[in-house]
Amino acid sequence: MNTPHTHPPGRSQLFHRTEVLVGKPAMMSLATTRVAVFGVGGVGSWAAESLVRSGVEHLLIVDSDVICATNVNRQAQATAHNVGRPKTDELKRRLLEINPNAAIDARQMPYNESTRPTFDLGAFDYMLDCIDSLSNKVLLLEHALEAGVTVFSSMGAGAKLDPTRVCVAPLAQSSVCPLARAVRKKLGRHGTPREFLCVYSEELPLEPQGATACGTGACDCQPADGKTSAERPDWCRQKKRINGTVVHVTAVFGFTLAGLVVQDILKGATK
Repeated sequence: MNTPHTHPPGRSQLFHRTEVLVGKPAMMSLATTRVAVFGVGGVGSWAAESLVRSGVEHLLIVDSDVICATNVNRQAQATAHNVGRPKTDELKRRLLEINPNAAIDARQMPYNESTRPTFDLGAFDYMLDCIDSLSNKVLLLEHALEAGVTVFSSMGAGAKLDPTRVCVAPLAQSSVCPLARAVRKKLGRHGTPREFLCVYSEELPLEPQGATACGTGACDCQPADGKTSAERPDWCRQKKRINGTVVHVTAVFGFTLAGLVVQDILKGATK
């Protein structure tokens, strides 16, 4: 009968299979790369987990929300036992269980005009945008591009069922996705470059097949005291429509974003 280790295994053991594939110099590059993930829901949580499992050890995770029972179907850190707890705190706990030596900066806050000064985006090598809010998404993209950080962005993963339709392309060349269209339009008005890579789906959004309490004020993700604020927004009420989601699509979005980061790091490591 196998018994659990008294002490966690060393880094060389944790990432041995990755090192066999990419080599020791590449693993050193992964360990020293700094990545920021904004939005750790159905897409961002899996992107963050994939990065840590790949050997990235410096990670900022940002999200203002708490775990709702409706998150359990698609978010890496969400379970039936941690509903109501901050998504960032729970994801940090999970990531440190994967690699106790990782430096995880978890911040429970939105990215908006008021919180923007607290973030030094230029201190990161990569920024993953997994934000749902259109205004905050555009704001983050503009500021990250201005800061010179390499940006990879997620478009709409909701209302989709087919993971084989997930694509990667410069935002300017994306198609079908309504969120990508809206982001292109807003960035274009401000003269912001739209050549950064995004992950999107060519599948047409599916219509909801049932009613939902999300966004009605009766949702499980409401604060315990029923009060919202600029730092703890009611995101559901701000959405025009609540879409259905499935983990085999949202996770593919997240894994693809993480893959873009890892592949780019490996290219630099072999130069």
